[in-house]
Amino acid sequence: MRIVALAGVCACLFAAGSVRATNGYFAHGYGAVAKAMGGAAIGSAHDALAPASNPAALAFVGDRVDFGLDWFHPSRGATLRAATFGPFAGRFHADEAEHFFIPELGVSRRLDDRVTLGLAIYGNGGMNTEYESLNRRTRGLGAAVFGAPPDHGLLGRGRAGVDLAQLFLAPTVAVHIAEGHAVGLSVKLAVQRFEAYGLHNFANPVASVAPNSVTNRGHDYSWGFGFHIGWVGRLTDTLTVGLAYQSRFWMTPFSKYNGLFAEGGDFDIPESYGVGFAWQPYERLLLTGDVQVIRYDHIASVGNPGNRPARLGSDDGPGFGWRDMTVFKLGLAYRVDDTLTLRLGGSLTNAPYRGRETFFNILAPGTIRAHVTVGLGWRVREGVEVSA
Repeated sequence: MRIVALAGVCACLFAAGSVRATNGYFAHGYGAVAKAMGGAAIGSAHDALAPASNPAALAFVGDRVDFGLDWFHPSRGATLRAATFGPFAGRFHADEAEHFFIPELGVSRRLDDRVTLGLAIYGNGGMNTEYESLNRRTRGLGAAVFGAPPDHGLLGRGRAGVDLAQLFLAPTVAVHIAEGHAVGLSVKLAVQRFEAYGLHNFANPVASVAPNSVTNRGHDYSWGFGFHIGWVGRLTDTLTVGLAYQSRFWMTPFSKYNGLFAEGGDFDIPESYGVGFAWQPYERLLLTGDVQVIRYDHIASVGNPGNRPARLGSDDGPGFGWRDMTVFKLGLAYRVDDTLTLRLGGSLTNAPYRGRETFFNILAPGTIRAHVTVGLGWRVREGVEVSA
């Protein structure tokens, strides 16, 4: 019953506040320990959130329950250059919605010496922009650029922005196949929530195949599933490596926005895969590293170029022009004593889109390329640890 109650808390928080992320719209890591170590967790087992990175790592976690809540306070915005927009140029802030809370829950239970079962509930990612002044400050520009009525601004009327949240539910089984080696499988369920507003200049038959399903339709929900497989193996007394592959998630389309996203509102979650290691040269020191690839360009609504001549919502319709991202992660943990562990990490990646795709990405400025992370773990007593 306690697990059900915690799952309910996660679901309620998802409904109340959208989940956010930073490698495109994927989280840089899952669980407080991994997040403090740059997100590197494919080759190591930190806690019961392990299935989010590598289901096989759950075999080395043991019996435990982990609950976390992140406070995320991002700064978003866009700059319109004078060379292109003339007197309408300026810096526009998109962070009217300032505070987001990201819940996560992991449960792990060993059935015997070989099999471990687990359940992880976590926010995979999302994005949010809310421009209060973009359409007002550029009043009249929409008429010049889009042929829209004079009371329209750059994108439409009033506030402009998007809101995307993703929540994953990952029942998992991990099995020891040999001494120090394990494989794992998660069959994951996903739910997405999306809203777009202030995009009236695109809500016409010239720009969209379904002009009444482009903007200001409120929140819409999408459901689907995918799978995640992995392997973790101890190669030496100090070195462990891991491999993980997460499939594409086949999602139901956003029917309220089938005039905005390519393929009639389709917004599948892209596949990802990676390799990682954990090296422990001596008892108090742990070094972890991952290389992760996220295949954004295989999802038409995200990867299609924004300058395509096709209409929004069509099978070959414009997208955000996102390309694949390759993320390099590195983490370090040092156990000071039996109660205190210090953690440090970082990651580097490429921008998800090129400069020529900037305009449409005013709505989704997921351009963070570098992270630096710090954290600590405090062992309160036997079986209880607090991480930050």
